[in-house]
Amino acid sequence: MCAREAELQAALDEASSPEWARRARAGRDLAAFADVPEAAEVLARLLMDADDTAVTRWTAEALAGVGTVDAVRLVARAVAQADGLRADWLETGVHDMLVASDGGAAVAEACESLARDPEAAVRRGAGLIAGWTDVAGR
Repeated sequence: MCAREAELQAALDEASSPEWARRARAGRDLAAFADVPEAAEVLARLLMDADDTAVTRWTAEALAGVGTVDAVRLVARAVAQADGLRADWLETGVHDMLVASDGGAAVAEACESLARDPEAAVRRGAGLIAGWTDVAGR
């Protein structure tokens, strides 16, 4: 097993921890693997973590930091499905990354691409995130 595969497996294992901090760390570690189907499935679950919104926030921040279409698609889908409280924490995570990175041009570009996604929920979520990038960039 190569180092990247070992890193992926370790993060996948952490994602099932009963401890919120370990799940949140897994979300941060898995973000770099958003293009891997197994990781994407786990990341989607972490974004909607039923037990702790800190997991949601940290995972959203990490995915926004990656900024790829695959990473932002996961956040966009979660935003579209989230209730008000969860949506607030998703926005907080994305916003914190955008402010820390001077606006997040990669996230804005990913949202432009996702505006044409075949999935309506992804398009809707990407539209919301695009609005967040406008606010954070000011």
